[in-house]
Amino acid sequence: MKEVKEKLYGFLSEHFQDYQLQEDEDIFATGFINSMFAMQLVLFIEQEFQLTVEDEELDFENFRTVNAMTQLIERKTSLPVGH
Repeated sequence: MKEVKEKLYGFLSEHFQDYQLQEDEDIFATGFINSMFAMQLVLFIEQEFQLTVEDEELDFENFRTVNAMTQLIERKTSLPVGH
């Protein structure tokens, strides 16, 4: 889980510069995020963690916080192959 969060923070830090984002902080409420960045975030997660975010998972709740993204990634990467 720590490695997942480190990778997420690495990506997010490019957009948040000097801002200290907390694990449970709503990234959309910070004002740093727009719809283009949201799509970049989904693509980053899919490529970095070699998974596919399904249409029904494209919910703000899955991407609102670092913890929510970590939970999504862990759910997706712990699924048996073929699911």
